[in-house]
Amino acid sequence: MAFSISRASIKRPVAVWLAIIFCLVGGYWGLTTVGRLEDPSFTLKTALVFVPYPGATAEEVEEEVADVVENALQQMKQLDRVESKSMPGMAQITVEIEMTYGPDEIPQVWDEMRRRISDVEAQLPTGAQPPIINDDFGDVYGMFYAVTTEGLSPTEQRDLATRLRLGLITVDGVAKIEVQGLAEEVINISIPSSRLTELGLPPNQILGLLADENQVLNNGEITEGPARISLSVPPGYVSPQGIEELRLGVAGQVGQVAVYDIAHVTRDETDQPSQIIRQNGNAAFTLGVSALTDRNVVEVGNEVADRLESLKATLPEGVEIVPIYEQHVVVDEAVSSFLVGLGQSVGIVIAALMLTMGWRPGLVVGATLGLTVFSTLFFMSVFGIAMERISLGALIIAMGMLVDNAIVITEGMVIGMARGKRAEDAAAETETATSIPLLGATVIGIMAFSGIGLSPDATGEFLFSLFAVIGISLLMSWALAVTVTPYLGKLLLRAPKEVSDDPYKGAFYGIYRRFLWMALRARVLVVLVIVGITVWSVMAFGQVKQAFFPASNTPIFYVEVQMPQGTDINVTDDEMERLEQILLAEEDVTGVTTLVGRGASRFMLTYNPEQADSSYGQLIVRVADAEAIPAIANRLNQDLPAEFPHALIRVEQIVFGPPAGADVAVRFSGPDSVILRQLSDDAMRIFEDAGTLTNPRSNWRQREILVEPVVDESRMRLAGATRGAIADTVQYGTSGLRVGQLREDDEVIPIHLRLPESERDGVHRLRDLSVWSDGAGSYVPITNLVEGFETRTAEALVHRRDRERTITVLAGARGDLTADEAFRSVRADIEAMALPEGYTMEWGGEFESAQMAQESLGKQLPLGFLVMLTISILMFNKIRQPLILWLVVPMSVTGMVLGLLLTGLPFTFTALLGFLSLSGMLMKNAIVLVEEIDLQREEGSPDYKAVVDGSVSRLRPVVLAAGTTIFGMIPLLPDAFFASMAVTIMGGLAFASVLTLVAVPVLYALFFRIRPPAPN
Repeated sequence: MAFSISRASIKRPVAVWLAIIFCLVGGYWGLTTVGRLEDPSFTLKTALVFVPYPGATAEEVEEEVADVVENALQQMKQLDRVESKSMPGMAQITVEIEMTYGPDEIPQVWDEMRRRISDVEAQLPTGAQPPIINDDFGDVYGMFYAVTTEGLSPTEQRDLATRLRLGLITVDGVAKIEVQGLAEEVINISIPSSRLTELGLPPNQILGLLADENQVLNNGEITEGPARISLSVPPGYVSPQGIEELRLGVAGQVGQVAVYDIAHVTRDETDQPSQIIRQNGNAAFTLGVSALTDRNVVEVGNEVADRLESLKATLPEGVEIVPIYEQHVVVDEAVSSFLVGLGQSVGIVIAALMLTMGWRPGLVVGATLGLTVFSTLFFMSVFGIAMERISLGALIIAMGMLVDNAIVITEGMVIGMARGKRAEDAAAETETATSIPLLGATVIGIMAFSGIGLSPDATGEFLFSLFAVIGISLLMSWALAVTVTPYLGKLLLRAPKEVSDDPYKGAFYGIYRRFLWMALRARVLVVLVIVGITVWSVMAFGQVKQAFFPASNTPIFYVEVQMPQGTDINVTDDEMERLEQILLAEEDVTGVTTLVGRGASRFMLTYNPEQADSSYGQLIVRVADAEAIPAIANRLNQDLPAEFPHALIRVEQIVFGPPAGADVAVRFSGPDSVILRQLSDDAMRIFEDAGTLTNPRSNWRQREILVEPVVDESRMRLAGATRGAIADTVQYGTSGLRVGQLREDDEVIPIHLRLPESERDGVHRLRDLSVWSDGAGSYVPITNLVEGFETRTAEALVHRRDRERTITVLAGARGDLTADEAFRSVRADIEAMALPEGYTMEWGGEFESAQMAQESLGKQLPLGFLVMLTISILMFNKIRQPLILWLVVPMSVTGMVLGLLLTGLPFTFTALLGFLSLSGMLMKNAIVLVEEIDLQREEGSPDYKAVVDGSVSRLRPVVLAAGTTIFGMIPLLPDAFFASMAVTIMGGLAFASVLTLVAVPVLYALFFRIRPPAPN
């Protein structure tokens, strides 16, 4: 007697019960200890490099700074892409690393990047400041709060922020805390120009005095008896009052004056803050808390919330801490909701099995399914696979294959016992005949996802948990099906009272026999019909909506505001204040966070914060119900342009997956900015004329107005002045000349020398300034040194991509269209544009993101399918049987296309994953069916009878596996992320079942030239 795993299990009940207890206890332990995240942890392989170059134009920054840094970065073998944005006085370089570098390698990559940038610092022009490198750009501050500050002084705000930071950083599991939006202060020394001229005080004397008097000096030590005593000379000033008491004048002369005699010293909030934040219309700053990546974010978030609750007792009166986004709450609700959905799915599957197979067989299969899920949770915790959107979705994807193994064994036992066999013998016979085909089919199902999960790039990192969970769950389902299922079947299954040699005599099987007989007689016609339907489905797939990732169900959306380039931040803030009041008046809106001057901290992985820009504003709007967002967004997109004619306003919904930047984007690259702007204008006209796109815009934005003093070189030299002195004078007469700093605790407050406000109210006042001349030792009117002040426009933003000037035209899709539909509406016209020699065009936006993801999958999937093909050939050791399997796989596209067309859902990235799972389910059923036909032929059964009987024996398992899986998908239909995937599996599996039961036996008969006998 051949060895049987099932027989051994039945004879060793203690071992089986140990396995059951292990699954239950281990699963409970796994459920309580497994990490919880919103999305899989993912390394953003992006760094930002900032190089300040005060006073330089955007084009000077591009040529003298950006080009130097880009040249150094281009030598890195790990580099994927380098982009730069050159602005007046600042270069911002974005470094993208090849996706094949894993999270363990990235720190070494950043070290090399720092070394290369450090090596070229000496090549930067005089006046450029050292580069500032931010390689923590991808840190996520998932616990994100607004702290209102109405009535608090800047010092009180800083003290409050410090207290909160110190209170939270000690929470176990907290990695970093980021504070944004604190009020910024400046010490202003306001001196009338006439007073400086009258006294003949050069700016350098004031600068030197302030710098010297606020130094920390090494004062020495002295021995006094046994003690060593330190001496300390305190700084000359520690407050604005101290500055006022400093004295100016020539050493040794009595004509010295105190600063308060000639100037007014004030401590003010800066009139040009870098960022302004409000929460529901009240001044605020934001507090972002990030958790350690290896910790359970739900537990860390709850501890942070508890600590904040305890800190509220120490807050000043009127201060509130308002959650903007709480990742731990979102994750807890999402995982809990998904677990409920998973429980419902399992419950539906078990109920369906009980109704169709009877309560005893249904209970056996359902118990095996439950044990499989529990054991998977145990191994997820052991291997550090967090419970998140992808890993939980993997359990749903695998649901059809999880029940199939247990159904085959249980069905075989039921049929065997109906033929009069003992439960042990029926189990052993079924397991011996099907265990190897089931194992091979299980491995094939796993390998369908191997190309995704084992991909060395970002796709593999993001989707590894999908492959891992499917692999674990399917292997456990097979192991439990051949061990636990037979034992449970022996305990629960009962032989029917009437024993029959043919348990397939019922009407259900009879109808299928007759249909199969007709199909086998007209097998060529059947094949042609199926091929025709498949061809039609492939053609109809072009009518299915395409989308990369669906809109998120998070009840938050963004309102992005872009004022004309160069707009004063206070003007931008005035417009944002009006806009936030409009949003707060919306009935469904529950909270509005206003950010002016830059974006927020990265509070979710898919959020891409805007860098510093005085003309930029953003509203983070929270609503009571995410379903209300599309209607609000459409209304705002229609109404706001008329309300804010000078601003470009767009409403953006959060999407699952990485941000694409825009629904539709096209890039033009070339050397001349004028030609690039012409191409950009032409593309924007196409976008506008199409009527399918909203808010067309260019990332170079408008040119800025620039005022330049036209220096008369000969007169300047004759007067003994310098360009540097003219620049200092212009700065003193406008935004203020920095002459020192005030140290206060850990804060450094800049000191500016500037004209009184009444003397700096327009460009025309520049003519009243006087410039210090070292040669003359006195002030000279600026009009003696310049011919005039010239007004011109200049590029404010110069973007480069891989060291080539690149302008990007972006737009959003109309509310009733997907990004793909909007893209297709303009693609032909854009690609028909005539490009001058030396200029190129390429697509960006969602099209590029989807193409990159699909290319990444395309590189890896062939390897997985090659392994699947190899296994299928080795299983049969023949060619025709595997060929039958692979011919029916592409035919399953029909059910998917019909399902998506009928529901109107788009084909998303998750739908693609669902389609891959279909190939595993279809091949698994087909393998067991073909194996059964081969087995019956080997046992001497006539060829035709073997085809029919083998197909009939698989009828109920196939229908049950398909039906239970389809019903099990129902709880996923309301989920925005998984809806398309659920419809793909439901529709595809329904048609795949027909393929398995009709196409496989027909192709088998065709390939082996088996003809049905004449009708009796």
